[in-house]
Amino acid sequence: MKANCWAGPNSVEVRDVPEPALLNSRDAIVQVTSTAICGSDLHLLDGYVPTMQDGDVLGHEFMGEVVETGPGMTDGKLRPGDRVVVPFPIACGACASCRAELYSCCENTNPNAGVAEKFFGHPTAGIYGYSHLTGGFAGGQAQYARVVLADVNALKIESDLTDEQVLFLSDILPTGYMGAEMCDIQEGDVVAVWGAGPVGQFAMDSARVLGAERVIAIDKETYRLDMAAAEGYATIDFEEIDVRSALLELTGGRGPDKCVDAVGLEATHGATHVRLYDRAKQAVRSETGRPHALRQAITSCRSGGIVSVVGVYGGLLDKFPAGAWMNRSLTLRAGQCHVHRYMKQLLRLIEQRRIDPTRVITHRLPLSEAPRGYDLFKNKEDGCEKVVLTP
Repeated sequence: MKANCWAGPNSVEVRDVPEPALLNSRDAIVQVTSTAICGSDLHLLDGYVPTMQDGDVLGHEFMGEVVETGPGMTDGKLRPGDRVVVPFPIACGACASCRAELYSCCENTNPNAGVAEKFFGHPTAGIYGYSHLTGGFAGGQAQYARVVLADVNALKIESDLTDEQVLFLSDILPTGYMGAEMCDIQEGDVVAVWGAGPVGQFAMDSARVLGAERVIAIDKETYRLDMAAAEGYATIDFEEIDVRSALLELTGGRGPDKCVDAVGLEATHGATHVRLYDRAKQAVRSETGRPHALRQAITSCRSGGIVSVVGVYGGLLDKFPAGAWMNRSLTLRAGQCHVHRYMKQLLRLIEQRRIDPTRVITHRLPLSEAPRGYDLFKNKEDGCEKVVLTP
C-alpha cells in the first residue's frame, strides 16, 4: 500500500509499505478515506521530537471504513463496513487514567513506556504516527491503518455528515475545545488565544460556545488573522504591535481573564533579538522548545486568571516566568488532548451546526502529494491553514 513516511529531518516521502495486520483480538483494519496534516506533524518533520526512524508512517488524524476486525470483537460494537473516526491517543479503557477520562495518559498502550518515562517522568499513551517515544505505531497517512483496541479507539459515524465535517474529531477539534474548557470560562470573560492555526481557530470557536464575551486571536499570518476576524474575533498581529500592551489596552489594563497557548515549541516572536535567541538555543539543543507564546500568555493574563496550554512541548524550556505564575496566583493547565472524552459531544455540536470544522480547510490533495502538502503547510504558502489528504 502507499503511505507517507518520515525520511529524515525536513523530508517525507510517499512509499510502498506492507499493509497492516491484526495484532490483537480487539484490533481493526480501516481503509482510510480521509487524513490530514497536523501542526504537530511539523515538529516531527523538523526533527524536534526524538526517536523518529526512517520509514515511520506519519499521521494521527484519520478516518475511514472498517474492513476487518479481530476475533475478540464479538459484542457487535464494530463491524466491517462501519465508518469510523479514530482519536489520536490510544487508550485501553480500563486503567486508572482511562477511568478518570485522562485518555492521553493511558498507562497500558505505550510499548515504549520506559523510553517515555525517561523523558517525562511517567509514560504517555501510545499515539499513532508520532515517534517511538509514543509507541512507534504506524500512522494514518496511508491507504490502510491498524486501529488498536478498536472497541475503545474508534467512534462510529452513523449520520450522513461528510468526512470533512467529522475528520477533525480525531484531534484538532477536541484539542481546541479542551484548550477552552480548561479555562473554566465564565460569562463576561475575555479569552486570548495565541496561534490562529487550526487548533487556535477551534479554541476560539469553543470559547465562544462556552460563553466567552470576547475572543482575541494572536498571530502574524494575515490569512490566519483574516480567518479569525471573519468569525467576529478581535485580532493582534504580533509583528506589528506589542502583544501585552495591546491586550492591556483591549481589557482596560487588566489583561485577558483566560489565555490559551495553541502554538507550542516552535513559536516565533515579534522582537528579532528574542526570536534569534531562542532559535539559536533550540538549534544547538540547549533547549527543546521556543516558549515565546507561553511566556507572553503568562505575563499577559490577568492576576488570578487561567493559562491553558494545548500547544505541544516536548522537553525543556528556557526563561520560564515562574515568578509571574506564582506571585500573581495564575492557574496553569495543560495536556495532550483526552480526545475520547469530547468526541460525542462535539459530534452533536457539529450536527447542530454550532461548530463548522470545515471552515479551516484550505487545501485538498491526494495522498501522493503529501510532501507538497507538508511544504505548503510548513512554509505557510498559498494561505495554507489545513491540508486534507485523500488516499
